[in-house]
Amino acid sequence: MAATLFSRRYVSVLSHLLGWGLMGYLLFFYQPLSSEIKFPRLFFVRQVIFLGLVVGTFYLNGNVFVPRLLLPGHTGRYLLALTAVITLLVLILGGIEIGFNLAEQMHRAFHPDGSGKPKLYGWIQPSLFTIVLVLGISTSMSLLQKWQTDANLRLALEQAKTSSELSFLKAQINPHFFFNTLNNIYALTLIDAEMSREALHRLSRMMRYVLYETQSGTTLLSKEIDFISDYIQLMQLRLTDKVTVALDTPSPLHDQPIAPMIFLPFVENAFKHGVSTLDSSKIQIRIHQKENQLKLDVSNTLFQQKVPSLESGNGIGLTNTRRRLDLLYPDRYVLLINEDISGGEYEVHLTLELS
Repeated sequence: MAATLFSRRYVSVLSHLLGWGLMGYLLFFYQPLSSEIKFPRLFFVRQVIFLGLVVGTFYLNGNVFVPRLLLPGHTGRYLLALTAVITLLVLILGGIEIGFNLAEQMHRAFHPDGSGKPKLYGWIQPSLFTIVLVLGISTSMSLLQKWQTDANLRLALEQAKTSSELSFLKAQINPHFFFNTLNNIYALTLIDAEMSREALHRLSRMMRYVLYETQSGTTLLSKEIDFISDYIQLMQLRLTDKVTVALDTPSPLHDQPIAPMIFLPFVENAFKHGVSTLDSSKIQIRIHQKENQLKLDVSNTLFQQKVPSLESGNGIGLTNTRRRLDLLYPDRYVLLINEDISGGEYEVHLTLELS
């Protein structure tokens, strides 16, 4: 991060030096070198003073006028300040022209035969145009920097919000799941010690994944699928034979980075609303992969007394899930929910475009 900031400052300083170097070349060398006329020495003194005034005006506008007047919305005061500065510079330059008698000297340099009359206005006009141009560049650069700063701030806030969303997601994993699973494992120890050890291993692997494997903000698709698989198998400990659960995963699997626990809300919702102790039910979870496109299809039996809604209950909630998707995959996801009450089925289709 520090290296990035140093690099940006270096580029900024270099761009300013190059800009002033170009202006210095135009003021001191371009016109004299492109002409056979010998310019008086006071011309270069005047140019040095003019360059100093222009540089000072540039940073005065960019560091004082724009942030203190223009950005807060005091446009009238800002324009008044610019007018005052421009007028002051023109008066200073006019005083220099008169004090150095520069108009007459330049006229003699261009008209050795003495024809015509020196014109002070002819030298003030291009200077005035240069001042206005420099002020315009200064204002544009200051507004651009402010826009970039605001954009970086928004990005940082969004990243922090994404991190907090993930923390919220972790906290929202139904704690009853863990307690019920522990109770089921305890009961299982009296029946099948080997199976109980395997279930305990799955639970510990899930907890380790939640606590440690999601800190970086991304995880591998294979680990996410393993997490979902562990979740499903532990949920099946408390299900009866009336419930059929199927999980289809890509084969072969092309591992890619993915947001951690992005599938959990939809799988959890299927178990919460698609299971009945009295009637037969099924849960079908399919994960498809095609190049950089990842699809999740979840369907479950829909019971009238347990109409599913990701908006409520102890689950993650559709609102929070959509917010995570908006933050993590802006304009790169499609979420479709089909609630067919008459057909007795609830479907969720999520498509992610992975970079």
